[in-house]
Amino acid sequence: MNGTKAYLEHVAIWVKDIQWHIRFFEDVLGMTMREVDDTPETPRQCWTLGGLQFIHAPHHDGPEGRLAHLGVMCEDLEAALNAAKAYGVSEMPQGHNWLRLPDGLAVELIQAKPASCVAQALKINPRAEA
Repeated sequence: MNGTKAYLEHVAIWVKDIQWHIRFFEDVLGMTMREVDDTPETPRQCWTLGGLQFIHAPHHDGPEGRLAHLGVMCEDLEAALNAAKAYGVSEMPQGHNWLRLPDGLAVELIQAKPASCVAQALKINPRAEA
């Protein structure tokens, strides 16, 4: 083990009707938009508080679902990339921090700033009683 730590920051999903998904996740689960690509009225993609990224893809009919990629926050991005090389993953056109795993899964590795936020996020136990 290389000693670096990481956590899943977001899951990116292709959706046919992005406005419907924005409304649903905000109204039902309180996941408001934290970032939008383009305008809120016509977003190309958006990210919610709560870890979802919606990518507007009205013509997507993929046979294996709608997962676009996993976004993973890393305590030490370069250490994680170096450790990944031993697994035979390939770099994607988006950049050196985008990896294609052998089964096709896309993973975006992101340097956490500050790096200490990874340790803080990993301390959270979502199943612990309050």
